[in-house]
Amino acid sequence: MTREQADGSGRLRVVVADDQAAVREPLAAVLALAEDIDVVAAAAHGGEVLAAVDAGPVDVVLMDLRMPVMDGIETTRRLAEEHPEVAVVVLTTFADDASILGALGAGARGYLTKNAGRQDITRAIRAAAAGQSVLDREVQDRLLATVRTQARQPEQEVPDALPDDLTPREREVLALIGRGLPNRGIAESLFISEATVKTHINNLFAKAAIRDRADAVRRAIAAGLA
Repeated sequence: MTREQADGSGRLRVVVADDQAAVREPLAAVLALAEDIDVVAAAAHGGEVLAAVDAGPVDVVLMDLRMPVMDGIETTRRLAEEHPEVAVVVLTTFADDASILGALGAGARGYLTKNAGRQDITRAIRAAAAGQSVLDREVQDRLLATVRTQARQPEQEVPDALPDDLTPREREVLALIGRGLPNRGIAESLFISEATVKTHINNLFAKAAIRDRADAVRRAIAAGLA
C-alpha cells in the first residue's frame, strides 16, 4: 500500500528529532512550510521518536545522531526492526566514518550534514519516503575515500572482490543495497517479494562474507555496482 493510498492526502508525516530545542523547533517550523509535509512531532531523543512513531502514522523521521537516552543510530536500528515502513534521514553535524557507516548500516535511507539547506532536506525526505536514498556530497566523498583506503589494505583483511558464484540477481540486489534502498525498495525495483529479497540477501551475505548492510554498501561501491 502506498502512502497516498494509506491516508488519501499525499502529505508526508514527519518527525523531527534533535536534542537541541534551538535546532529542533526552527527546523520543524521551516519544514512545516512545505506544502506536502506535516511535522507531526518533535523529539528530543530516541525514546520520544519511538513513542511518536508508535502513536503514528509516520512516514519519515529526520534524525539527529548524538542524542541522550537513545542515540540516533540505535533509534534507527529499532525503527528498522519494529517499523520498517518508516524511513529515516539523518541530519547531523558529524560526517566521520563511524557515524556514516553506523547510520547506513542501521537502516537510514539518507544522510545529510547540517550544512544542508531547506531544499536539500525536503528533497531527501521526499526521496526517502519513495524508497530512494540521498547522501550529502561530503558523505559520498567520505564513503568513497573509505573504500579506496580499505581497498589498498591486504586482501585478507578487506575482501573487496566478489565471489564468482554470485548470481546475476544477487548482484542486482547488492547494487540496490549500495544505492541505499531498503528491502521494500529493492522488492519494488525488481518486482519480487520482500521475502525473496531477504533470501537473496542472506545468500549474498553468506557467499561474499559480508558482515552487515554497511559492509554491503562498501562492497557494492568497491565493486563498481553503486
